[in-house]
Parts: sequence; C-alpha cells; structure tokens
Amino acid sequence: MTFQIRVNEKAFDTDPRPGQCLRTYLRDRGWFGVKKGCDAGDCGACTVHVDGEPVHSCLYPAVRAEGRAVTTVEGLAGAEGELHPVQRKFLDAQGFQCGFCTAGFLMTTSKLDDGQLADLPRALKGNLCRCTGYRAIEDAVRGDRHVEEPCPGQSVGRNLGAPAGPLVVTGTARYTFDIEVAGLLHMKLLRSPHPHARIVRIDTADALRVPGVHAVFTHHDAPRRLFSTARHEHPTEDPDDTRVLDDVVRFVGQRVAAVVADSEGAAEEGCRRIAVEYELLPYVLDPEEAMRPGAPVIHPKGPETRIARAENNVVGEVHGEIGSVEEGFAEADLVYEETFRTQRVQHASLETHGALAWFEENENGGERIVVRSSTQVPFLTRRALCALYDLPEDRVRVVAGRVGGGFGGKQEMLAEDIVVLAAMRLKRPVKLEFTRAEQFFGATTRHPFTIGIKAGAKRDGTLTALQLRVVSNTGAYGNHGPAVMFHSVGESMAVYRAPHKKVNAYSVYINCVPAGAFRGYGLGQVTFAVESAMDELARRLGIDPLVFRERNIIGPGEHMSSPGGEEEDLHIASYGLDQCLEVIRRALAEDRSAAAAPGGWLVGQGTAMSMIATGPPGGHFADATVTLLEDGRYDIAVGTAEFGNGTTTVHQQITAGALGTTVDRIAIRQSDTDVVRHDTGAFGSAGTVVAGKAVMQAANGLAERILTFAAEHARTPRSLCRLLADAVECDGRPVSLKELHEAAHDKGVALTADGHWGGSPRSVAFNAQWFRMAVDPGTGEIKILRSVHSADAGKVMNPMQCRGQVEGGVAQALGATLLEQVLVDGGGKVITPAFRRYRLPAYADVPRTEVHFMQTSDAIGPLGAKSMSESPFNPVAPAFANALRDATGVRFTELPLLRDGVWLALEEHRAAGAVPGRPARRHPSREGSV
Repeated sequence: MTFQIRVNEKAFDTDPRPGQCLRTYLRDRGWFGVKKGCDAGDCGACTVHVDGEPVHSCLYPAVRAEGRAVTTVEGLAGAEGELHPVQRKFLDAQGFQCGFCTAGFLMTTSKLDDGQLADLPRALKGNLCRCTGYRAIEDAVRGDRHVEEPCPGQSVGRNLGAPAGPLVVTGTARYTFDIEVAGLLHMKLLRSPHPHARIVRIDTADALRVPGVHAVFTHHDAPRRLFSTARHEHPTEDPDDTRVLDDVVRFVGQRVAAVVADSEGAAEEGCRRIAVEYELLPYVLDPEEAMRPGAPVIHPKGPETRIARAENNVVGEVHGEIGSVEEGFAEADLVYEETFRTQRVQHASLETHGALAWFEENENGGERIVVRSSTQVPFLTRRALCALYDLPEDRVRVVAGRVGGGFGGKQEMLAEDIVVLAAMRLKRPVKLEFTRAEQFFGATTRHPFTIGIKAGAKRDGTLTALQLRVVSNTGAYGNHGPAVMFHSVGESMAVYRAPHKKVNAYSVYINCVPAGAFRGYGLGQVTFAVESAMDELARRLGIDPLVFRERNIIGPGEHMSSPGGEEEDLHIASYGLDQCLEVIRRALAEDRSAAAAPGGWLVGQGTAMSMIATGPPGGHFADATVTLLEDGRYDIAVGTAEFGNGTTTVHQQITAGALGTTVDRIAIRQSDTDVVRHDTGAFGSAGTVVAGKAVMQAANGLAERILTFAAEHARTPRSLCRLLADAVECDGRPVSLKELHEAAHDKGVALTADGHWGGSPRSVAFNAQWFRMAVDPGTGEIKILRSVHSADAGKVMNPMQCRGQVEGGVAQALGATLLEQVLVDGGGKVITPAFRRYRLPAYADVPRTEVHFMQTSDAIGPLGAKSMSESPFNPVAPAFANALRDATGVRFTELPLLRDGVWLALEEHRAAGAVPGRPARRHPSREGSV
C-alpha cells in the first residue's frame, strides 16, 4: 500500500525513511516553516497540526501521519492568501524578535480554547522563546495591537513593524538552512571523548566503506595555520590557538574528524566507524589550579599565538591601580570584602550553529565559493576564511539568511571553516548543522567568573577604595577570552568615582568547553559583584542603597576612570543615570505589591544599575548605500545582520525620515558580502549606533542629491524643493520620483549615496533594575512581585521594538540568575546537553517587566540614539540578589540562585542563630485570598 499524506491540502505519497520524524519529512518537501530547535520535544519550534491537533513534529514519527491531514504554518493562511487571525495578531503586536520560534507559537495558539487562553502559563509550556521575554507573545495571543501605521517623513520614534514581519508569521522567512541546494552532502563531526589527549593514530578505512560516505577529513587534511574562532575587526585581539582539525584535543567535544556523506545517517555511521588511538594527557578543570606552577600546560608558547603566559595557562591579564587602595582602605570607616562566582550559561539561540558551502560562477566566469551561515559577522568570516585558505576576497562570498538568535554566540567561526574545507576538496555542496547537544558541548558558553571584591566607604557613604581580583574561565581556547576580561573591569568600575581603584584580572585556560562572546561581554559577571558589594556597604552603613549610589556614581561630563586602562574615545555624550534611579525611587514610593505575598513569606526589594559603552573599542566599521530605484522606491544595502536585534526596522526608519517617505517604500538588502563594502558585524550593540549612522549618512546624502537634481530638472530654486513620499514638490508642483529616476538615468546621473561610520567616538548607556520579591522560608521558593527596568537609550527609535529588547534582556538575565547552568563532570564532560536538563525560562517563569525610557538625546549616536540590546542584561542578577538579601538577611554570592540553594542557605542562617527577614505584612483585603 502506498504511503499517502496531505500537507497544507497537497497530496504526497513518498515513503518516509525508516525512523524519520515528521519534522524532517516536511522540511525535505520544502515546508521550511517547520523549525528544528531541539529534536527532543522541548522547544515547540517544530509544532504542526495533525488532523487539527498540535504536535511536536520532531517527536512524531512520519509513518504515523499516513492518511492524515498535516498543516504547517504555511498552511494557516487562507486560500486567497489572507492571514489567519492568529497570524494577524502576532503581526499587529510584533510578538516576535528573531522569529525562529514564532511558527511554533502560532500553531499552538491557533488551537487554544477559552479555557486554555485563560491559563497561558500552562497552555504555552511546550513552546520556548529566547528573545522576547514573552510579554510580546502574550500581547499577541490576547490581541493587543502595538504597530502604528507608517507616516511620510515621521518614522523615527514610532512603533513601526519589522519589514520581515509578514514573512515571519507566514513561515516564509528564510533562515540559514531554509533553502534547497542540488547535490547537497551532509557533514557530521566525530568529537573527542577526552579532556586532553594527543591523537596517535586515526584509521578512517571502515568509515569510508559506509555506503554514501564520500570523504573523511582529519588533522592530516587540515591547514597547519593557527587562528581564532572569535571574530573581531582587529584579529590581534584574540589569541591564535585553534586549528581546523588538530592532533591534540583539549576538551570533551572538540572536533576530531569530519565525515561527509549523502545523508546525515550515513555521516553519523561513518563517525562511529572511525578508530582513534589517543595518548591521554594530564588535564586541569579549575582556573586557579591551572595558573599554579606544575599545572598541565594546555597550549604551547608560540611567537605568534599572542598568549600572555602560556606556561601558566594565562591567555590574557590586566593589572592596574589608580591612587593607592591601601590608603583608600585606611581612610574607610567600613571595608567590605567578599568573593562572588558566576556560572557557565549557554546562549541557547533556537537556531543552532551551522553553515552550507557550494560553488558558483562569478561575474568573470570563474568559480567562487559561497558560504551561507548562521553568523553575526559575515564580512569577518569571509576575511578569516580567505586568510585560512589563501583565497582572494573575490573568490569567497559569505551570506547570512535571517539568523535565529545570536546573543554573541554567533560572533564565532565554528562551522564555516570545516565546511569550506570539505566543499573545496569535494567540489560539492556541503552542509553542517549542529544538533542541540553539540550547541552545549561543541559551541561556546558565557565565561564563568570568580570575582574577589574589596570596597571601602566612610560613614557618610563616600566610597574611598574599590579593588577587584577577577579570574575569567575561558575554557580550552582563548576566543574572546582577553577581550571579555578587559571589558569586564571597564565600565563596571568606571561608573563609580572612588579615588583609589585597583584591578588584577586573568583570563585562564582549562580543559573544558570554550567560553565566548555573550550578551554583556563580561560586564554582567563583574556587575553582579560590584552592585552586590555597593548594596552591602550601604546596608551596613545604614544608608538607603539608592542614596549611596547617587553619592558615588559619575555625573554628566565627569571623567570615567578604570585601572584597566583608559579608553580615549569613550565619552558621556548624554546622561540619564540620574533619571534611571529616580524611576526606581518612584516605583518604591508607589509600590503596593507586597500585599500579594503569601502569608508567612519574606518580602524584600533590591536595585542595581550598570553602564555600558555603546560599541566596542578599537573601531567598528559599517558601510551603507541608499539608492533611488526605477519604480520610485528606495533600496538600502547594508552589511549588518538581522537576528532579532531590530536593526532592519531602525535602518528603514532612519532612511524614511531622511527621504520624507514611508518605510513600506524602502527595500533592504543586508548581511551579504556582495551587498556593500566591509561591515564589522552585528555585535557590541553596534547595529543602531554604527550601521545606523552609516545608513543615516547615506540617506541624507541621497536626499541632497535628489533635491539638487530635481531643482535642475524642474528649473526651480533648490530652496523651493521638498521631498514627498513618492515625489519631489518643486515650487508647488510634484515631480514623481519615477520621473526623476528616468531623467537622471538619461543624463548618466546616479541617484545613490554611500555612508560610512567607524564606530568612534563612543558614548555610554545606562540601565537600572528593581525587583520586589517574596520568599518562602520553608521551601526556598521565590515569587517576583514586581519588576521595573529603567533604560537610558537616548532617542528611542522604535519604542515597541526597544521595549522588546529590554524585556528579552531581563528575561535572559533572569534565566542566568535563577535557572541556567552548564554543568561539567570531573572528566570535563558537559552533562546538561539538552533543554530538558538545562532549564530555559518558559512563559510561566518570566514576570512582566515595566520598562521606562529616559528623556535623553545622545550627541554621538544617530539622531540621538544609543544602543540597548546588551545592556538590560547586566543589572538584573545583582538587583535580584539585593532583593533576596533584603528579604532574608542572607547575602548570596554565587549564581544561579537555585531554589534548593536558597532554602539551604536559609536553614544555615537559622542554625547560626540569625533572625531571617521579617514576614510580609498581610493586607486585610487579601487575607485568605492568596
């Protein structure tokens, strides 16, 4: 009997492969709206309807769908293309950011009944989002509209929808692997089972006998050249300590060999048949031990590796002092000293790492290699590939589709190098897509930190000295290690004006999964320690923690000083920190949330703040081109990538404002090395303040060219010409843009303009977070009663979108504060390689955060804007810990704040004879209702 299935009203009769799940069966037939996020039924990105019932298609055997009707997100829309009501709601509320999870949420939401709609925490427990913080999703489900209609020339500051929104909600937005490539081969990686070993012998003969296997690549096939997987504008920021395939493995999960085959199954079988003989080497898993004499040396010293002290496993270090902390502590009436620790956190972007590579003819008739990658840095990746394989830039094109989440994790080259190696050798298209498990043990994590802090203050609350000893665990490779370590002790110390400051900081190798760039880039870890210490000093001095901060923070126009080194191009070009703290003060004064605390629970509140540079140091470059098209519309070409950071929307808004038009008349091409000249990439919060400034220059330049040409064409004074949405008004007479383009073309005039920005000088952004919480002393359970966040983003280009960035940052930071931890066993193996064991915040875990924007306008950022994608993350953990300290009397110094750890600390506190925080006073009207 022939297998039959109907997908979106189309009949298919191709038999599924043995053991094939419905997700891969559907994607094999071009239904790319069905996403791969976990392969374990944990994230919901693959949700489809089978006979009208939502199922996780990664768990649903394709054979079970025989004779059934399957609907994917592409089939939700009506026959005439009209959107399903749920798709319209998500579009109107902008219930997405990167959009990778959106199809799953749409398919789940579209089948919720009234009872389920009344209990969304339960109804949406099978769907995860890493970007939004869930408020936008809830608003979409409820039918709240936030998107405004475009208005000619008045785009900046309005809630305009993302240009890719219709594609996202219909499942037609194309992410990295949402394409069909003829003759595609599949790559799988054999990974090391050992934390440190030398490969003595590797036998690939059995692997090559597997039907469908085309090649096996080992260190014998890889270039000897060392490089860094980290991508920065200046490659010398990172140590060159990595090979494509190495004969020495330094962590469990490192690449050992790559098998390329006709199918993933054949490639996996090939990996299983590779025989490897290892010489086991000593390993070290603790950074303090790694720095001691006699510890195993993880990387040999080399003249060009740029490792600070290879013999001590120190990849980078910074030492500095301003004034004399010894004198500062002698002047202090109170000195507080403590050690704080933060854990490994996974980026957990729902789209995993991966890349495809194939050959195409270039314009000169020769061949070039095309790499399609889930990357935040296409231009830097091209540069690295060219250096690695001695290729000219015109022989390599790197393009990113829509990227399904990044958070810094895709500021790396983790797949492109080996995919290109295979494609070049085989002259065939090759694909490598990480599994969810590989994301945990084969990609990167946030850097675990140990921060020793010592701070002194006088009785009146004046800081006298601030000292840090920081050890950053960079794992087995130094990608981003030195830069994260330097950045961590920058703005976190500079925001306070203590006259005496000292820092000793180390970035240290160990034999474990490497760390890399992560939202906040080290500031979140050190801010946890600094803001906890400031809170503790204030409490012990009997001073309101807000007042204590106000006495010690830098003010507008003041010099920012950090013992880690001065950054000459960093300025306070606008100042909103005082407003941020005032928002918290108002929230405190008006707060009545304690009434919602269950009886007998302890209630507390806490605040923290942070400062961050609005871009990375050393230059961050962006080029943009804006062009008038033949049909009277406009085109933006810009190199930066879109992964939910919202830069595409902002760039359209900037351009629409400059050209007096509406965003729907502007097309945008991006994240493709064929589009424009060099772009450093979408990291360091640079999408708005760097690429946006290049777009603004190009748009303003084009406006001037169009007006000048229109005046000549209409024989009208330039001063009497004005840009309209689709024309230029010349002394009261409209001349269509289409007519102007035609006239300019006839005269050989190009109505196009370029913009460039180098990322310097830079400004700073400020954030403050406040929580009120209730704690059950009998179980350690914590309930967030209220969450308030104040953000100094300068001129807010798109309030709806910027609010989403803040909410997403708070939600991700709460995950790192309360739930998330990449655990490693005594042999260096990651033991939390799945969402079921590594708990991401779900809808029920994230409170609605009240977001307030300050009234500032930056002197450096485009149209007064500042960055706001990274910075909301940084004050969350210390604000939470400060509220927990207020509620319980216990200072928690280690993340995450797991429920059992809170309970145990409270038990120890009671056993020591301490009196825990006073129970919440119950509001009479609430008695018995909680």
